[in-house]
Amino acid sequence: MKRIITGYLMASLALFLVASCCRQSPKSLEEQLAEFFSKKEVTILVTDSGLGGLSIAAPLYEGLKQHKIFNKARIVFFSALFKKGSGYNSLKSEEEKARIFDKVLKAMQRRYHPDLLLIGCNTLSVVYHNTAFSRRPFFPVLGIVETGVEAIQKKLAQFPQATIIIFATRTTISSEAHQKLLVEQGLPANKIIGQACHKLAGAINRGYDSEETMTLLRKYIKEALDKLPAPPETILASLNCTDYGYALDQFKQVFNEYGYSNVIFVDPNPFLAEKILTPSLFNRFPRTEVSIEVVSKTPITEKEITSIGSLLEKISPATASALRNYTFNPKLF
Repeated sequence: MKRIITGYLMASLALFLVASCCRQSPKSLEEQLAEFFSKKEVTILVTDSGLGGLSIAAPLYEGLKQHKIFNKARIVFFSALFKKGSGYNSLKSEEEKARIFDKVLKAMQRRYHPDLLLIGCNTLSVVYHNTAFSRRPFFPVLGIVETGVEAIQKKLAQFPQATIIIFATRTTISSEAHQKLLVEQGLPANKIIGQACHKLAGAINRGYDSEETMTLLRKYIKEALDKLPAPPETILASLNCTDYGYALDQFKQVFNEYGYSNVIFVDPNPFLAEKILTPSLFNRFPRTEVSIEVVSKTPITEKEITSIGSLLEKISPATASALRNYTFNPKLF
């Protein structure tokens, strides 16, 4: 009997080892994207902890509609905000941020089975790499941190002597994600200044030109300028929170108040949408059907809808309409 049990265990172990060896390794991002672009019908999710990601969804909707890359495309803006009045930057530990966003990612898979996810949030792009989901994703994921670095590099090619100020959330700045990538590519560390802007994104969502927003902008831009070792030849201000692009004119106004009227600005948001709008695939189909919707676990206030919707209306009326008619689902994740 002992020999029989031993033989059974050895056989089971052998089968386990064979299965492990034969199990397919995770596909690379390049392989996943190649499969994505070969499809006729796709579901694309855009996520953010605020409403800034809608400024990515809007040009994406209009671009897909115009360029007919797919026969049918469904765009879903999936808000990752877990509690109104709070957010990922208010959480005390990186583990807690990753745990909650991991829950969001699994809900996306369960509810929508997306063909692609665009993380239109620098904070969540940083947090994503700490999630369990990221180790074996069910769908390709593109984050905005790498896109932001690419956008900065393009501007630096035009203004190589510029000093860069990275405006972002506390999580993004503390991770030094942008700084590390730029230094790896040869940029001197002393040419990069990181400026955390706590609570600025929420203020912009409530009113991009409100007194609350302007007060915070004056505070954080002053703090950033005080970090300059000497007046630079050129300042390149990179807005590395998706929401900050809504207040671009206000950023310019405050810099001008402090005597800097020739600041070069980088807004990475349009660059992420452009990654999907590949010219070689334009007009792949004679016509295309594109839809867009907004879903949220937390209520989106009328004040936020009015503030952000007025800006989206200029880019994509359909996206502004989707925001006004968003789906509120407390059990979204």
